[in-house]
Amino acid sequence: MKKLPLLLSFLILFQSCYGYKTVNYNSIPIEKKQKVKVKGVGGTNIKGILVSKNEQILTLDIDGQLQKISVSEIYEVKVRKFSLLKSYELLVSTIIVATAIFPEILVGW
Repeated sequence: MKKLPLLLSFLILFQSCYGYKTVNYNSIPIEKKQKVKVKGVGGTNIKGILVSKNEQILTLDIDGQLQKISVSEIYEVKVRKFSLLKSYELLVSTIIVATAIFPEILVGW
């Protein structure tokens, strides 16, 4: 039962292995259903899954609803990417926290 909070913290921490990378609108591939973050000209941020795009409109799936965004209203587009560096940092910090919580782990090494 003591290990349940540790397991839950692993699940929460592994979500941070991803980051968003700014990309050119024309270079976004639509084959993959990617998670994107769109920053509008007015400063609004919208997160969703890319459904389709063309020269005038970007269509996102946001919680099951489709939202169309005009390209003229887009200031910046970021695509979710896996980050190896963040994953490594997470692994090291998890080991440090785990040994602080359960020092008997080190005894077996």
